[in-house]
Amino acid sequence: MRQCDLRMNIGELLTRGTVWISILLYALGTILFAPRSKRRNFDKLVRSSWTVASLALALHFIAAFHFHHHWSQVSALRETASQTYEVYGLNWGGGLGINYLVLLLWIFDLAWWWLKGLDSYASRPLFWLLSWHGFLIFIIFNATVVFKDGVRRWLGLVICLMLCSAWYLIIRRRRLNTI
Repeated sequence: MRQCDLRMNIGELLTRGTVWISILLYALGTILFAPRSKRRNFDKLVRSSWTVASLALALHFIAAFHFHHHWSQVSALRETASQTYEVYGLNWGGGLGINYLVLLLWIFDLAWWWLKGLDSYASRPLFWLLSWHGFLIFIIFNATVVFKDGVRRWLGLVICLMLCSAWYLIIRRRRLNTI
């Protein structure tokens, strides 16, 4: 195997692998958060899971820029626009900015939890909690279902359905004041 081929294979593995690690760890954390009954060990596991998930997303960005775009913002914008055109018929690269926004918001969300503690995090207004996590699920749905095909699409659909079910339980518990 040529060195260039090996590098692209490693690059593809790192780029795809880190984003799936991010999605799976977010899903795991959400599933553990749903039946929450003030178990501090679970809370720490959820926070750690979401933290590593956000780090994996950052690594995904780094891998994509290094292996696929050669650190060119223009290349990333063009590729994003091309993919958006294939799916929606709209030549728009704004999805790249949305991806940056996801990572930035996730960092702020986790900083809140790490700095202010679980009680503060869990007692935030339900609107804010659901707006953030609903947005994140929307992004995951687009990344795995709308822009993918085959097994990845079905896996993404299953994950999104599990996430929606978990957040339904979280809302239900919150309304019953058991969070």
